Amino acid sequence: MVSENARRERLRSELRNARKRASLKQVEVAAMLGKPQSYIAKVENGERRIDFIETIQLCKVVGLDPIQLVDMLT
Repeated sequence: MVSENARRERLRSELRNARKRASLKQVEVAAMLGKPQSYIAKVENGERRIDFIETIQLCKVVGLDPIQLVDMLT
């Protein structure tokens, strides 16, 4: 069984990689979400956890299918 910490790291990695594939900077993603750039930086480096709704919003901004993300983590 995959540990909870490993899943969190995978989540952060997938979100970061999706942002980069979309050629978006942290500041651009943050602006689309109405958040400061530090919010995205903290999410990506594990200083801040995000809830399910925030995850879905972030997925939409970076072009990642939330269902595929869940499949990757299970």
